[in-house]
Amino acid sequence: MQKRLFLHATALAIVALAATNSVAQDNKFKIGLILPMTGQQASTGRQIEAAARLYMAQNGDTVAGKKIELIVKDDTSIPDVTKRMAQELVVNDKVNVLAGFGITPSALATAPIATQSKTPMVVMAAATSSITQASPYIVRTSFTLPQAAVAMGDWAPKNGIKKVVTLVSDYGPGIDAEKYFKERFVFNGGQVTESLRVPLRGPDFAPFLQKVRDAKPDALFVFVPSGAGAAVMKQFLERGMDKAGIKLIGTGDITDDDQLNDMGEGALGVVTSHHYAAAHPSAMNKKFVEAFGKANRGMRPNFMAVGGYDGMRVIYEALKITKGAGGGDALLAAMKGQIFESPRGPMFIDAQTRDVVQNIYLRKVEKLNGQLHNVEFDVIKDVKDPGKNK
Repeated sequence: MQKRLFLHATALAIVALAATNSVAQDNKFKIGLILPMTGQQASTGRQIEAAARLYMAQNGDTVAGKKIELIVKDDTSIPDVTKRMAQELVVNDKVNVLAGFGITPSALATAPIATQSKTPMVVMAAATSSITQASPYIVRTSFTLPQAAVAMGDWAPKNGIKKVVTLVSDYGPGIDAEKYFKERFVFNGGQVTESLRVPLRGPDFAPFLQKVRDAKPDALFVFVPSGAGAAVMKQFLERGMDKAGIKLIGTGDITDDDQLNDMGEGALGVVTSHHYAAAHPSAMNKKFVEAFGKANRGMRPNFMAVGGYDGMRVIYEALKITKGAGGGDALLAAMKGQIFESPRGPMFIDAQTRDVVQNIYLRKVEKLNGQLHNVEFDVIKDVKDPGKNK
C-alpha cells in the first residue's frame, strides 16, 4: 500500500512539475539524451551521441527562437538507472524531450514517465516491436527487429538454405527476431531445427556455437545487440563453422559497421538484412559518412548513428512546426507523419503507430577500397513493422 501511495505521489509530482515546464524554459529547449556510454552497449551510446552532435553542428543550436541544449546521461544499460535518470531529467532539468534508449528494457522502464509527464520520447536505438505501444508519447527513429528478420526469412529459402538453427540474445528484440524470422522461413518451406537463446548479460557464445556445429544446419541465423557481433563472429570462425559449410546469416547487428573492419576476412560473404549500411550509395549518405568521420577521428557511422541523426531531425522539425511554442502534445503531433530523406534512404513516421517505415536492404560483406563493408544487393521498400500487423 505504501509503495502504491509513493508511486502515486511521484506520478503527481512529475505531472505537476511537467506542467510548469514551458514557464521555466524561457528560451531554452532541452533534450535529455539517455544512452549506454559505458558497459556492454557503449558503442551504441558513442555512435548516437556523435550523430546527435553532428546534426546540431550542421543545423545550428537555435530553432524557432529556442536555444537547443543536449543533456547526455550514461545509464550503463541498466533499466532502473534509465528510469531514475529520466525522472530527474523531467523533474529537475525540465527537459522538453527524452531521447536515446540503447536497449528495450531501458525504453520500457521510461515509458510511464513519458506518459505521466506528457514528454515526447524519441527512441533512437531500442528495436522490440512493442515499444511504441508502451506509451502514446513514444516515437521511434531506429528500426524494429521484425522489419529486418522477415526480409531474411524470405531471402534464405530462395538461396539454398533449407535448415537453420537460430541463436538470439534472450530479451525482447531477440525473441522478436527469432519469432518473425522463423514464421516467415517456415512459411517459405524452410525448417528451423533448434532455437537457442543466450543470456543478455555476460554472454558466452561458445557452448551454443558448439551445439550448432554438431547439428550441422545449412545456416545459423543470429541476432545479438549492437556491439556483440564481433564476439559471435570471432567464435564462429574459431570453431571452423564456415569451413564446415555452415553459413552465417542474420539481422545487420552481427556485421555492425562500427566493428566490421576488425572482424577480418572471415566476415566476407556474410549476408544480413537491415535498414542502414555505411556503404549505402546515396549522395546524402556519402556526405553523412564523410562528415561523421571528420567529426569523430575517422569513426564509421553504424545503424545506431543514423537512428540518432534522424531522431534529432524529427525533434528539430517538430520544434519548427510548433514555432517554438506548445508543450509535449503539440510536439508529439508535429513528429507524427514526418516524411523525409535520411542517410538510410526514404523514411517516414507512421502517424498511427508512431513507428518508423523504411526500406530494408539485403547486404553482403565485401571489400570496398580495402575495407570491409555491408554492400546492398536488394531492397524491400517502405517496410512497416510486421509486429503491428498482427
